[in-house]
Amino acid sequence: MSLLGASGGTGVRHEPDPPVVRDYEPRDEPSWLRCRVLGLLATTCYDDVWPAKRRADLELVVADGDVTGVLDVSVPGTRATIETVVVHPDRQGRGIATALLAEAVRRLERCGVREVDAWTREDEPALGWFARNGFVEDRRYLQVYASPAEVGTVLSVKYGLEPVGAFLHARIEREAELRQRFERVHVCRRMVRELRP
Repeated sequence: MSLLGASGGTGVRHEPDPPVVRDYEPRDEPSWLRCRVLGLLATTCYDDVWPAKRRADLELVVADGDVTGVLDVSVPGTRATIETVVVHPDRQGRGIATALLAEAVRRLERCGVREVDAWTREDEPALGWFARNGFVEDRRYLQVYASPAEVGTVLSVKYGLEPVGAFLHARIEREAELRQRFERVHVCRRMVRELRP
């Protein structure tokens, strides 16, 4: 994105400074949580709300006062998983997520990680971003949210517990059938990128 310089509109265009990526700090938590919630609000993950930040092995942010982009990665060995990557809606399209990923990849490769993955749904902007950044889909399954009205069609009362909603997984082959029975069905995709050894 280019910005018009302070030259009074003479046509001189200046590129904005690249996002500055740094490690997450505990004082970032309130604006980290706001960034995550607001960034997910317009996606199929709109209800994945956390009251506190969950710890990850690699925690990066872009902040200009408040946090405007976050990327958290779990690293259990030579494979890593992106747990959260999100940009505040007012700052999207400025290369923040890509800058976060580039820094994460540099660090992961130095640590000997050979593969990084992430799970995402059918949000086209997210799928496009992963593809542009070298990720490919290697598997998928369904996530089904059964509403209070729908849950009785799949679960029954047992042990004195009455289901009032459910989050369920299913094989991708059942997509057409489940989309007819349930209002909220998502294709969950594993996106994978190989890293340099």
